[in-house]
Amino acid sequence: MEKNKIFRLNNIEVQPGQRWNGYLELDGGNIRLPAAVLHGERPGKTMLITAGVHAEEYVGIQAAIELSQKLKIEKVEGTVVIVKVMSRHAFERRSGSLGHEDKKDLNREFPGSPEGTETERLAWAAAHELQPIADYYIDLHSGDDYEQLTPYVYYAGKADKEVVSMSRRMAEQVDVPYMVRSDVSSGGAYNYAASRGIPSILIERGGMGGWTSEEVRSTRRDVRNILCHLGIYRGQKDYRTYYPLEVTDVCYQDASQDGLWYPCRKPGDMIHRGEKLGEVRDYDGRIKEVSVAEFGGVILYQTGSLQVVGDGPMIAYGKVANPYDERKERIVHYWEKRSSDFLTHKREELHSSMAERWMKEIRAQLPSERKLRILDVGCGAGFFSVLLAKEGHQVTGVDLTPDMIENAGILAAEEKADCKFLIMDAEKLDFPDETFDAVISRNLTWTLPHVRHAYGEWVRVLKKGGVLLNFDANYGLSDFTDVSALPENHAHQTIGDEMMRECEEIKRQLPISSYSRPAWDLETLGAMKLQEFAVDLGISSRIYLEKDAFYNPMPMFMIRTRKPE
Repeated sequence: MEKNKIFRLNNIEVQPGQRWNGYLELDGGNIRLPAAVLHGERPGKTMLITAGVHAEEYVGIQAAIELSQKLKIEKVEGTVVIVKVMSRHAFERRSGSLGHEDKKDLNREFPGSPEGTETERLAWAAAHELQPIADYYIDLHSGDDYEQLTPYVYYAGKADKEVVSMSRRMAEQVDVPYMVRSDVSSGGAYNYAASRGIPSILIERGGMGGWTSEEVRSTRRDVRNILCHLGIYRGQKDYRTYYPLEVTDVCYQDASQDGLWYPCRKPGDMIHRGEKLGEVRDYDGRIKEVSVAEFGGVILYQTGSLQVVGDGPMIAYGKVANPYDERKERIVHYWEKRSSDFLTHKREELHSSMAERWMKEIRAQLPSERKLRILDVGCGAGFFSVLLAKEGHQVTGVDLTPDMIENAGILAAEEKADCKFLIMDAEKLDFPDETFDAVISRNLTWTLPHVRHAYGEWVRVLKKGGVLLNFDANYGLSDFTDVSALPENHAHQTIGDEMMRECEEIKRQLPISSYSRPAWDLETLGAMKLQEFAVDLGISSRIYLEKDAFYNPMPMFMIRTRKPE
């Protein structure tokens, strides 16, 4: 195993496999910042993490402190450098988020000046002594003492194409609802770093001059996920709730004059063009200024204090771009690679005792007095579609992966089953309302980025009185890379470790993996005005009787619901 070299930065020297805590000296020792270095045994990339660029943004500062303590040195490949508070003097003197002496905003001064004021010299030292050691950069922020915000992440957008692309991929790992591309190249610490070739992001979480343990944990989790994604930290990514949507054309509305601020909405709210967002009044209640939305979008942050100052922040909002969800592309590519394997597997399953066991379960849930028009969502290689067509039902199977649809057609032809197969997104069905008597799905919902929307679509295309059947499992509790409980001839044993790691990686990017199921599913469907439910947690005990090639060690559940007449 290749061993790392000694890490050196100004007054710091760290041996491979060692953790260092102390004060980093910049500008010939004139600047001393609390810092930590985790220098792994193995060589790799260097991540720079800073906090306290704004001294009253405490979530990032506490997260940096805890990261320096809780990251495990034995899992680091490369180096993690953490500066816990950049604006140390302002922080220690509780003098706000501007420089203690010159009242300048550090995040507007990069690259600074070696002959300038306190803040300008700090920016210069950070830009020329600290940032050059980094391959990647994360700057941790939160709302200032007067700011409320919804959690979101900026990524550097004014840099070389490869730097912007990597910055965006880093931002995609952050468990927040929104991400914003920044189109400036200087002023901000992360903007300037990106202009110098370092992929960089800025995480925003918390505000109003406070911090909570949960906000700090979430930020730590984000940083750890990014480190895992980049291969700097060995381990599995944590599950997440969000996959950030792109926000564009951010409008930063400043107050034109001093006054008292009365917002009408709150951060995270969706707004419409022309909507009143708040107003500025004088002490007698007279309106001095009204904030009106110039376009529809989402509020990212706003002033949370009673007062606003002239030319100071009032509210910021942006347009939510039509989301191109890269997770779907990755999911499709993954199942494309497994499509031929699935055809073989489902062909064998159709001619096993498993097929009749499944049909016995399905027959018990469907109306028996007539033949039905059935939609098989996420049909894969067509197992359910073929079984149901052989029962005489009119079956349409849809799947987002073209190779799966092609193989489903091959399987149906071999079995002389009359099915129709279409390439279609389970979250965006191209059928009129009330088209099908039944919608059925097997092992699909755990793979979907937007399950709530998918359920809404499935209910929409059901006829009144129609039946929805979903067979799935709480796969978020499992680790797909652990195949020790599977027989040797199982598909997961034969496709290789790399494919199973990719599957696990995709799963951890999906919010459904962090939900308690099927409780979450029942709550979601119940909110859609569905009232008649049946839940069966014993499906696996009746289906998977042998530990063979078809065995599923994760207990499956069945949810049956019926659309009201």
